[in-house]
Amino acid sequence: MSARLAYVLIGLVSALMLASLLIGPANVPPVQSLRALFLADDPLMALVMRELRLPRSLLAALIGAGLGLSGAVMQGYLRNPLAEPGLLGVSGAAALGAVITLQTGLASTFALALPMAALLGAGLAVGLLALLAGPRGGSLTLILAGIGVSAFAGAGVTLVLNLSPDPFAANEALFWLMGSLTDRSWSHVALAAPFILGGMALLATQARALDALTLGEDAAASLGIDLVRLRLVVMLGLASVVGAATAVAGAIGFVGLVVPHLLRRAVRARPAALLVASALGGAAMVLAADIAVRLIMPERDLKLGVLMAIIGAPFFLHLIFRHRLTQV
Repeated sequence: MSARLAYVLIGLVSALMLASLLIGPANVPPVQSLRALFLADDPLMALVMRELRLPRSLLAALIGAGLGLSGAVMQGYLRNPLAEPGLLGVSGAAALGAVITLQTGLASTFALALPMAALLGAGLAVGLLALLAGPRGGSLTLILAGIGVSAFAGAGVTLVLNLSPDPFAANEALFWLMGSLTDRSWSHVALAAPFILGGMALLATQARALDALTLGEDAAASLGIDLVRLRLVVMLGLASVVGAATAVAGAIGFVGLVVPHLLRRAVRARPAALLVASALGGAAMVLAADIAVRLIMPERDLKLGVLMAIIGAPFFLHLIFRHRLTQV
């Protein structure tokens, strides 16, 4: 990644992070908001800035960076520009774990039961993927296994909601599935950050392998790339990032699909260079979307996942249409 692109992306993330801290339902001047962040002259405003806005902004940046990087890795590993992190079904399995805790009432008795159950669901999904794909399965086998896990998790979520005896719990689960960063606290940051950062570090170690994989699996193996280890690391890294993101924010899609596409040409389609660029671009995208949901119909609480789907779905259709034209 060029230094110029890095400066632009870092500057964009920094500006959006600042805007995320200053924008909220309370109509407070920016100077007063920043003062409350560092000084405790106004205890109520200091509480809002330090306990509500700051963890929410940090989570938005972390989740965006993790999903952006995961999307770049997924597209590089599968050598498919239409691949995205949710393809393996990890996010669906995490959602199933979260919905079960909401329906059983565990989420109301223990504050972190929901995100911990979501992480457990993501971990089980990885184990199932490894079992289905086998130690020597190729990319196509992994994709098919991911589709199977995703379908099973989706059916499980639907079944739990269908059999729910409590309409209020079902409604709460539906709202959670829409994805949101509202009312997230430092406990959510503490739970998600180690998994997201650890998963990103794990995925980043495979930059050279992804570059070699552009030549094909046989050529990559001849260059000393252990394809079995690569697949295992990719699965574990994606599960850690996507599972933790889903655990604390619900389903937020299309970040891993859109961001690598927007930045691929700027890094000359090099997978290794695209990793860092997609991480910064993902952070900027989720921060911008989270700011937008506060400004668009603030009285109706527009969900972050809904806005991302509104943005991402047309982009996905555009990619399919463009891909079809190139095949003609």
